This record gives sequence, C-alpha cells and structure tokens, in this order.
Amino acid sequence: MDLITNSNFLFYVAAYLIGSIPFGLLLAKFFAGVDVKSAGSKSIGATNVLRVVKETNPSLAKKLGAATVLLDALKGTLVLLVGMSMGYSESALWMAAVLAVLGHCYSIYLGLEGGKGVATGLGVFIALVPIPTLIGALTWIICAKVLKISSISSLIGLSAVVVSAIFMNDGLNIGANTPMYLIAFIIFYKHIPNIIRVIKGEEKRVI
Repeated sequence: MDLITNSNFLFYVAAYLIGSIPFGLLLAKFFAGVDVKSAGSKSIGATNVLRVVKETNPSLAKKLGAATVLLDALKGTLVLLVGMSMGYSESALWMAAVLAVLGHCYSIYLGLEGGKGVATGLGVFIALVPIPTLIGALTWIICAKVLKISSISSLIGLSAVVVSAIFMNDGLNIGANTPMYLIAFIIFYKHIPNIIRVIKGEEKRVI
C-alpha cells in the first residue's frame, strides 16, 4: 500500500502534528500579549505561561496556566480516543502516544523546539493507563503542595505512573513497556536543565 495512504502512517502523522500545537504560546500571545518563547524559561508549558503572564497580569496568569495544562493534555487524549474509535491496535495507539509527546517537545511549528511534555504525557497516559495515571496525578498534587517545585513534582508524578503501570498493567497489552519508557525518557530528558538547577539549589518555586 502506498505510504501516504496507509492509515497507520496518517494516524501517526496526525498525532505528531496535533501534539506539536503550542497552546501555551498561542494562549499567552492572544490573551496576554506576551511571548513565552522569549521570557522566563522560554518553554511553552503551563509553568512558564504562569510565571511570564504573572509579571504583567497576575489575575489572568492562573487561568492561562490552567488552560494550557488542559489543552496540552487534551491534544494527547483526543488523538488516542479518535484512534480507539477507529479501531486502531494497542500498538498503534502507543506509537501515536509517543509521537504526540514528541510533537509537544519538538514541535514542527517551532523549529523542533517545544515544552517539557508533562501535560501531553498525562493526556496520553490517562487514555491508555487510566488508573496508574490517576495515582501519578495524585502523587503530583501532593508533591506540588509540599515541594512547590513544578519540575520535580512532575517527574515524581511521572515516575509514579510508570511504576504503577508496571505493577498493574505490565506489558501494556502489547507485550512490552517500551512505549511508556520512551515517553518517560523524553520527559526526563527535557527536564535535565531543571534537574541541574535543583541540584544547584537554583530551581524556582511556584508560589
């Protein structure tokens, strides 16, 4: 079958392109008139949207931060829900999940730059491993309240998802945990600068 008409190939391309949509950048520009790519950590994620917008409009910052988390998660979830409704295999769904996270972290619309992948990772995990994801989300909420460091709280929450999924759904119905490990690796890799700042005691807290 010709590559461009292969349904799996088109599904994968759609997952990457939708994952690449930089909602944080668009929301901050449209509603607050700021460019998060040139301020703060220069990330398009919710934490940087919150910090950058807070400097000029504190009342709007939390709303845009929350909207960024929601939309970044939904772009992962909706791709997979559509894939499920069209009867794609578990393997194809996991491949699309990896590509959606890659799209967010290395967006084709931003010259292969992007965010840290936490919200989009949450979005794909909630569709594919819902109970471990809820455990991870609860872990993240607790850590965020105690530590008040977004990056570390997110990584601890992600680790909780992975560990829970291994115990509850080892093999992910495809005989291997590889796609989940790939997603976790991408997110951890994007957080290397944050981890270095934490070690140095320079990572900013979210207040």
